[in-house]
Amino acid sequence: MAKGVNSTFVYILGAMFMLSFVFVFEAMLTVFSRFYSDAIAKKLVHIERNTTRIISKQQEEKIITSNCNLFEGSWVIDDDVIHPLYNTTTCPFIRNIFDCTNRPDRQYLKYKWQPSACNLPRFDGRDFLRKYKGKQIMFIGDSLSLNNYESFLCLLYVSVPGMNYKTKLTNQSVAVIFEDYEVLVTLFNSLFLVDVEVGPNIGRVLKLNSIKNGEIWKQADILIFNTWLWWTRGKPKQPWDYIEDGGKLVKDMNRITAFKRGLNTWVKWVETQVDPTKTKVFYQGEAGSHHHGEDRGEPGVKGCSNETRPVMGSIYPGGLPLAAQIVKKVLKKMRKKESIFLLDITILSHLRKDGHPANHNGYKGIDCTHFCLSGVPDTWNQLFYASLF
Repeated sequence: MAKGVNSTFVYILGAMFMLSFVFVFEAMLTVFSRFYSDAIAKKLVHIERNTTRIISKQQEEKIITSNCNLFEGSWVIDDDVIHPLYNTTTCPFIRNIFDCTNRPDRQYLKYKWQPSACNLPRFDGRDFLRKYKGKQIMFIGDSLSLNNYESFLCLLYVSVPGMNYKTKLTNQSVAVIFEDYEVLVTLFNSLFLVDVEVGPNIGRVLKLNSIKNGEIWKQADILIFNTWLWWTRGKPKQPWDYIEDGGKLVKDMNRITAFKRGLNTWVKWVETQVDPTKTKVFYQGEAGSHHHGEDRGEPGVKGCSNETRPVMGSIYPGGLPLAAQIVKKVLKKMRKKESIFLLDITILSHLRKDGHPANHNGYKGIDCTHFCLSGVPDTWNQLFYASLF
């Protein structure tokens, strides 16, 4: 009997010890877990903060890895815009025809291009100058290339206050070298990209199958081409007297056909003459003018003088212009499609019926073809910058 009682007592005592151990262990575990959880929490907060910082830094650049179409989107008000990126007092490169200082409304400066599926990084001029130190960038085309060129110069110039530069002029080009970075930015005047030559007893001949200036162009590290404005011009502004096509000399021909053939000659030249390991080639899409209201769903409206807002949304009522359709078809048939990158600015530029100098610049007349500087061309260069890097 005593032996049974002793056994029971020992069992109860053992059970109490085990319970006490469990309670102590749970208490220790609670304290430890709280301490450990706090440490983990702090670690997680640290990670979260760093991740947030990294994401915010990368957010503007995510377009490069997100397969986003930069050229599909709409114009939206940018509340962060207080002053224009530059003006004639801060940039010495703006010609009178693009200077809209006397324009009474300033709302046109407050719109930014917002792609539908991503963000568009801001143009970082200092970053560009560093990465392309000692390189040459060349714009080749007509006055819309000039419009784009001067925007690009201004964006670079204001990015590094007090930067030294020199300008050089020739019969066919103007060049600015930013001396601190040895970056050379050139505009080469070529209305058609293919040649116009003066023949004895003939006059000026537009040669649809010839590009002799290419030897100069392909020395650059980046080429940005554009053509269209002059292909449909008639006399007296027409800058040629005859057209040479396939060895045949004609007084005139269908201008759209001529444009296609000239464009195909240029594409062939890029594919056969430009070294893609050295030179990157871009084509600046047709920018679009706003002389006729019916093209944008406003029948009866003439010109652009009273326009103060863009066409809202992402669809232009007039659709894709013929010139842009031709460019896309020609580039689609290329054998080496990676040779040329299309800066597809056509629709986004057509939406900006409010972006022109109209009658507020140094031009006698109403200009609804070119764009104010600062203005829409800054977005073209923003898209170029994002596409390049």
